[in-house]
Parts: sequence; structure tokens; C-alpha cells
Amino acid sequence: MAFFLLVLSYFLILGSTRRLHQQTSWVSSSHMALLNLERFYSHILSAEAGARGYLLTRNVIFLKPYRESLSRLPGLNRGLLDYFEMDSVQGALMHNIHGMTTRRLDHLRQAILLYQRSGYKVTKELIAEKLESMLLMDSIHKSIEQLTSIEYAHMLDRRHRLSGYFSGTRTITLVSLITAVIAILYSVITYNRENHAKSEADQKAQQYEADLKRNINELQEMNHELSELRSNEKFASTGRIARTIAHEVRNPLTNISLAAEQLQEDIGKSQESSLLLDMIVRNSERINQLVSDLLYATRFVQLNMQRTNVNELLDEALAMAGDRIDLRSIQVVKNYSPMACSVLVDADKIKLAFLNIIVNAIEAMEKNRGILRLKTEKIDKRCIVEIADNGTGMDTDTLQKLFEPYFTVKPQGNGLGLTNSQNIILSHKGNIKVISRLGEGSVFQIFLHLDDG
Repeated sequence: MAFFLLVLSYFLILGSTRRLHQQTSWVSSSHMALLNLERFYSHILSAEAGARGYLLTRNVIFLKPYRESLSRLPGLNRGLLDYFEMDSVQGALMHNIHGMTTRRLDHLRQAILLYQRSGYKVTKELIAEKLESMLLMDSIHKSIEQLTSIEYAHMLDRRHRLSGYFSGTRTITLVSLITAVIAILYSVITYNRENHAKSEADQKAQQYEADLKRNINELQEMNHELSELRSNEKFASTGRIARTIAHEVRNPLTNISLAAEQLQEDIGKSQESSLLLDMIVRNSERINQLVSDLLYATRFVQLNMQRTNVNELLDEALAMAGDRIDLRSIQVVKNYSPMACSVLVDADKIKLAFLNIIVNAIEAMEKNRGILRLKTEKIDKRCIVEIADNGTGMDTDTLQKLFEPYFTVKPQGNGLGLTNSQNIILSHKGNIKVISRLGEGSVFQIFLHLDDG
């Protein structure tokens, strides 16, 4: 009986071992597929960032990550297609992702060729391609998220089965120990072997999970860098348009002004004609001033850099807005970092940028009910300044146009204050972010690099 029980236990344990091996292999395959999906999307983002960096700066160094990603994507794509072919839904999703990725890479190649053929200028075709590429990248991101979600569910199910098989193996081993003394040694060896296999599987699972988290963090950092790159690209494009408009407007405007002055000399003392000519001259000067303001607000400014404390700059900007704060009875709440943020900036220009944002916050709040909150903190190698209000807030459409020249929701505003503030911050290689909802106020976040010296 002990012999037959031993034989029965042997076959049961052998079957469990095979199932354990199969389930472990499936769990490992799921982890590897998820990791390759993250790498696949990471290389797509890297290619996108490299191509856009080249289009923005004309620096061929940005083509290096673009070309590296192009060389690695086909291998990852083939492996993922082979793996997901086992499931019809996942296979269809992966084929869809493959098609969209191929189209996106073709768009990037065409964009680079168009940019080079146009003499390194941003054409209408490139702008149209940008809008289409954003929609295509969103579709790729959503499809990869959906595929990842399905595969993650499969992985959890396989891990659950794996755990069940481990439990069954332990039960068989215990029964063999009780009913067959002869099988004790064999049962102990089997148990130890299977327990070791479980430990290795758990270690692999933990390692894959750690790799997955690390890749997610890297993707988040790349998304942040891509967001800053898009912001700089948009500002540079606005500046180019502004310079083109200024050139095209000022030439005929100069002719109009000269002609009006000549007519004033020729007409003489005719009161009615003189009045009309004065009107032409004044409005010509006004148009010229508007063009100058637009150029100043969209041009990278010259900086007089000096080391200073950002808390002191905020206090000085508050003092400049003191009359407005007192007039509207605004409560000011400060939450400055105890570790002073030392930054290398042009103090006057950064102070002006802070002042523009503070004034906008004051005007967005109700009289006698406004609370203006100022906060500074140090995170890694950056100083973060927050200027928050409890005003009316902004909708999504307003947020998207907030930094555009001449866009304003104020009856008497010229729409260049925040454009100028963004210009100053970008000139310092910083960044500005706005969080707002209707009825909940707004938060302006300014990111500046710390002075390591």
C-alpha cells in the first residue's frame, strides 16, 4: 500500500510540477509582454520627442534618439505580434497598434523631409501634421492601455492558478508523509524542490514588477519633458508669426505715416483736413505701438542674471501690488519654504512676471472675499512658486488660450500680460503651469532652476 501510495503521490506531484512550470512560464511571459509594451511605447515617445526637438531647434543631435527608436521598434513589434496572436481580441488590438505606429513613424519621416526641403521652416503642412499626430498618438496610447489592462488581468488569473497549484502540491506532500513512511525522504525532497521553484517564481515576479514600475517612472519623466518641449515649440511658433506680422505691417504703416506728414505740409492750414490727417498719424502710431508690444511679449529677452532669493522677489512683487490688495481687501497667506530658494535670474524681469500673475489673481477675486496664497518649495533641483486665488476660475477653452497674445477676458485688458510673463519664465529656461476650474479659483505654478553655485 505504501508503494502504491508512493507511486500515486509521485504521479500527482509530477502532474502538479508540470502545471506549475506551465503557469510560471505563462506568468513570466505576461510580465515580459507588459515590459515590452512599455518599452514599445517608450520608443514611440522617444522617436516623437527626437523628431520634434529637431524640428524646433534644427539640431541634428535630436535625431539620434529618433533613429535609435526606429531601429528597435520593429523587433519589439514582431515579438508582441507573435505573443498576442494567441488571443483574437489582443491580436486585433496589437495589429491596430502596429498600423497606427507605422502611420505615425511615416508622418515623422515626412515631417522631417518637409522641414528640410522647406529650408528649415515650419509650413502649413507641418502644422496640419502636428494636429493629426496628436490624435494618432492619443489613439496609440489608449490602445496600449487597453491591451495592457487585458494582459494584466490574464497575468493575475495565471498567478491565482499558480498559487492554487502550489497549495495542491503541499497537500499531496503532507498526505504522503502521513500515510507512507517509506515515501518520507522522497516527499521531503519534492517539497523542497517545489518550494524553491515557488521562491524563484516569486523573485522573478517581484523583479518584473520592479522593472515595470521603473519604466512607468521613466515614461512619466519623458511625458513631462515632452510637455515642456511642446510649450517651448508653441511659444517659438507664436514669436515667428509675430515677427512676420510686424514686418508686413510696419512697412506699409511707415508709408502711411510719411504720406500723412507730407499731406499736412501740402494742405497747409485747412482745419478739417488737418484734423483727419492728425487722426491718421495718431492711429498709425497706435498700431506701431501695438506691434512693438506684441514683439516684446513674444521675443526671448536679454537677461541680467544675478543670484537672489525667490521669497524676497515675491515680497517685492506683493509690495508693488499693495494698493490693489488694499483697495479690494484681499487676504494674503504666505507659505514660504524655510530653506530659501536661491535662483540665478534677472530679478527685475522675474519680479514683473510675478506681478502680472498676482494682478490677474487679484482681479479674478471678489472684493472683501479674496484670499491670495503664495507658496515656495524646493523639489530636486528646482524651485517651485505657487500663486493661488479663490476667484472665478477658468474653463478648458480659456486655459488653452491663456498665454496667447491679445487673448483676455477682462474688459480693459490688452491680453499681453500673461504672454509677457510666460516669455520671461521661458527665457530663464523655466516653465509655467496653470490648474483651474470654474468656480474653484486658479493656481499658477512657476518652475525655476536652483542656483547650484
